[in-house]
Amino acid sequence: MVVPWRVGERAEYDVRFTSARVGTGSMEVMGIVPIRGRNAWHTQFRIKGGTFFYKVNDLFESWSDVASFSALRFHSDQEEGGNDREKKYEIFPDRAVYVEETGKGEWATKEQPSVSEPLDDGSFLYFIRTVPLEVGQTYTFDRYFRPDRNPVTIKVLRKERVKVPAGEFDAIVIQPIIKTKGIFSQEGEAQVWLSDDPSRIMLQMKSKLKIGSINLYLKSYRPGTPTTRSR
Repeated sequence: MVVPWRVGERAEYDVRFTSARVGTGSMEVMGIVPIRGRNAWHTQFRIKGGTFFYKVNDLFESWSDVASFSALRFHSDQEEGGNDREKKYEIFPDRAVYVEETGKGEWATKEQPSVSEPLDDGSFLYFIRTVPLEVGQTYTFDRYFRPDRNPVTIKVLRKERVKVPAGEFDAIVIQPIIKTKGIFSQEGEAQVWLSDDPSRIMLQMKSKLKIGSINLYLKSYRPGTPTTRSR
């Protein structure tokens, strides 16, 4: 699968709660690692910050097959407004099942049904960079690894010029929706600004919370280095 990122790519963000700067965020391609005999992209998406009355500390860590970009492993650690949720999953696309960690180092013995080309919350952020996006179109994918959370939806809203700390860019604005709790839930009404060029860098993101909104603005970008395993 041809992708617009490289190992070592890193984007850093200012995090604002409504209008106040309250923290930092990052997206990074950590490397290509072996997972059960497959080469996998290891990616991380992190948001950390908050105010004295509402704090966010989220980490989404994904391992996705280099050839098909199917999710193989997913870890999430979300702390939002005092609620802490930590989850770990092993995902098996060839058998369309997954298992969840039930305790520290212990895994459920019963496999749960999944889908044949699964995505998770973290890999979804990279997957949308590979989708051909046309304004006015809505794209749906039955690819979330927990079938009851499908479909994953991407609405392409508009194109516009956007200014962020890293500079001024032409952008394409999308609304991604996953039936999960968090920044991409339908209630969050998240919008994502991607650079309107082949790299599709995430320039900006805005998502509603129970109180106010959390917004990310690109402040720096490092493209990474070429790799022979980019497809």
